[in-house]
Amino acid sequence: MLASIRKAGSAVSAGQRRFLSIHEYQSMNLLNSYGIPTPKSLPAKTPEEAFDVAKNFGKDQLVIKAQVLAGGRGKGKFDNGFQGGVHMVDSPAQAKDFASKMIGSSLITKQTGAGGRVCNAVMLAERRQPAHEYYVAVLNDRASQGVVLVASAQGGMNIEEVAAKDPAAIITTPIDFNTGLTKDEAILVAQKLGFKDEKTQSDAADIFINLYRIFKEKDATQIEINPMALTTDGEVLCMDAKFGFDDNAEFRQKDIFALRDVSQEEPSEVRAQKADLNFIKLDGSVGCLVNGAGLAMATMDVLSLHGGQPANFLDVGGGATPETVKEAFEILLEDPKVKSIFINIFGGIMRCDYIAEGVIKASKELNLEVPLVVRLKGTKEQEAKKMIRESGLKIEAFDSLDKAAERASRLAD
Repeated sequence: MLASIRKAGSAVSAGQRRFLSIHEYQSMNLLNSYGIPTPKSLPAKTPEEAFDVAKNFGKDQLVIKAQVLAGGRGKGKFDNGFQGGVHMVDSPAQAKDFASKMIGSSLITKQTGAGGRVCNAVMLAERRQPAHEYYVAVLNDRASQGVVLVASAQGGMNIEEVAAKDPAAIITTPIDFNTGLTKDEAILVAQKLGFKDEKTQSDAADIFINLYRIFKEKDATQIEINPMALTTDGEVLCMDAKFGFDDNAEFRQKDIFALRDVSQEEPSEVRAQKADLNFIKLDGSVGCLVNGAGLAMATMDVLSLHGGQPANFLDVGGGATPETVKEAFEILLEDPKVKSIFINIFGGIMRCDYIAEGVIKASKELNLEVPLVVRLKGTKEQEAKKMIRESGLKIEAFDSLDKAAERASRLAD
C-alpha cells in the first residue's frame, strides 16, 4: 500500500503529463460541488483582488496561500526574497501586501528545483481550528488491482513516514468499483479512525463516499486529503486537497482539463505534448531522440554506462514524420545544457529514412552546430544511411549502440 501511495504521489512530477494536477482553490471548488465541506476559500489573481476578497470575506482571521503546484509551500522562499508561501492574515491591507510579494514571483520549494514555479494567484481561506487531524486518500492499488480508501488518524504529516513507523496506523479499505462505498462501510472506517459520536461518524462517512464519487466520475488517479480535520466546534472538514486526473480521459473531462495551468509545467514538455512527443526534461548534456519507450530507457542507461548524462527522455513513437523529427530537434536545442545529440532508431514500424529525412532537414534549417551521433537499424536502414552520407553534413553514424553512446558522451564533455 505504501508503494501505491508513493507511486500516486510521484507520478505527477515524474511522468510526462500522465496525471493532471489542479490548484488548491480549484480542488476546494470541486470538493464543494460534491457536497464535501471545506473551509470557505476564495482565489485572488492580483493584490487588489486579494484586498477586496479579504474586505468582503466576512471574517478577519484568514490564511493566504500561494497557488503553486508543489509541496512544501509554507517553508518555501520566493525568488524576490520573501519567505514562505503560507501566512496568517488579519486585515485586507495585510492580504494585499502579502499577495503583492507572492503574485508574479516564483516560489522555490523542496519539490520545484532551483528555478521555482511562478505564482499567478493566491487563495484566501478562513482559519478553522482542528481538534484532530486525519489523512484520507482514494487511489488505485496495484496489490488488490482495484480502488482503495486509505485513512489514518495521524494526519497533517508525511503519510509515508507514518506507514514506515507505525503500519497499523494505516487503514486500507477496498472499494467495489461499481457500487462504491456503502454508508455502513464508510461509518466503520470513521469508527476505526476514532470518531466518537454518530454525527461526526456520519459526516466523515459522507466525505469518504463522495470522494469516491469524484474519483470515479471525474477519472481521477488520486485524491489525497491531508488533513481532514475534526474542528473544535465539531465539524468535519477537508482542510487541504491534492488531485490527480488521468490524461487519457481528457476527451470526456473537458471541465476538469480546462483548469490546467501550463505555467506550472516545464515549457519544453508542454510543447512536446502538442507535437505528440513523449518528452521528459532531465539534467544531463546529451540530447536523446529515440523511438520506443523501452529503447529510450536502454539508450539512457548505455549513455550513463559510458559516462554520459541524458538531457531528456524523448520517444518519437512509431508514427513520426520528418516534420515531427524537426520539432523534436528544436525542443532539444532549446536546452542550453545540450552539448551533443544522440539519435537511436530501431526501424520496425518507424522507417529509418523518415528519421534521416527529418534529421537532415532539421540540421540544415536550424544551422545545427551541436555534434550529432546517429544509429539507425531496421526498416529502410540502407536508404537512410545513404541519405546521411550524401547530405554533406557532419553527422557521425554508427552501427554499434555502445560505440555510438560512447561517442555522444565524449562529445558532450
